[in-house]
Amino acid sequence: MLVYVLRRLSQSVAVLIGVTLITFLALHVGGDPTYLFVGERATPQDIEMARQALGFDKPLYVQYLNFAWKLVQGDMGQSLTYKSNALGVVVEHLPATIELTMAAFAFATIFAIPLGVFAALKRGTGIDGAVMTFAMIGQSMPSFWLGIMMIIFFGLFLNWLPISGHTPLLAPLLAGDLVTAIHNTPEALVHLIMPAATVGLFSLSRNARLIRSSMLEVLGLDFVRTARAKGQTEKGVVLNHALRNAWLPVITILGLEFGFMLSGVVVVETIFSWPGVGRLVFNAIGQRDIPVVQAAVVLFSFAFVAINLCVDMLYARLDPRVRLR
Repeated sequence: MLVYVLRRLSQSVAVLIGVTLITFLALHVGGDPTYLFVGERATPQDIEMARQALGFDKPLYVQYLNFAWKLVQGDMGQSLTYKSNALGVVVEHLPATIELTMAAFAFATIFAIPLGVFAALKRGTGIDGAVMTFAMIGQSMPSFWLGIMMIIFFGLFLNWLPISGHTPLLAPLLAGDLVTAIHNTPEALVHLIMPAATVGLFSLSRNARLIRSSMLEVLGLDFVRTARAKGQTEKGVVLNHALRNAWLPVITILGLEFGFMLSGVVVVETIFSWPGVGRLVFNAIGQRDIPVVQAAVVLFSFAFVAINLCVDMLYARLDPRVRLR
């Protein structure tokens, strides 16, 4: 197990180095990046002074090493809009994005498991067909279109849910203010419903189909037939034998789902005016605030690699054969 852990850690470090290198090159591929940091009315003298101050007059490999060293120290440069540390600006908006991602992940997982299991147990019936039709429709709808439709129907037509806004829930918890967190919970959950459903519906649909396929495969194996032959109830066979083994391939997908949701909420946060990192990046691109965009890309990449590493560890723990590959 130790060898497997060390191998995966070394691979993760290599991936992170690759991400920082790609992010750095992306800033330079369009030419001299100095023009991104100076105003449109800057004189040639101003541009040259900015180039020297930012270190862009040095060789490219020296610039990358400086970039990597500052990154290790948590310095991603100064935000051109907020006039403060770019990484700090991103971190300030992170709790709202994590709230939305966790809510969408919970929505997708909680509903996908019973739908997938129920469809597998009712294979070939009308219930199975209805679940698969729902899953196909859920995977076919773009999130931006679904979000707009939900705003029109549930927000404007029925007036059931707020169409925008956010009530902090995770930020008070992180600050140790439990009273405020409890007070905010009902209103925070109401604001989360439509954005979380918009982000999570695609994952819910895909996971339901995956769980159904995995369950059908396991239900046909010998140990399941043996459990039934020993007189176990159908509920015991499903919960103690079939679902437990069908869960293994789903774990990898769920880990990746969380990473994709975390990094893919840009459009949904913009539609619902959600004050998270996605909306921050969208605005930063329009304002040419490159340090903020760069900090967000690197931070999300680190989070994605860390989640994948945790999933691999969990998978190796549950299935020892993985360690030997």
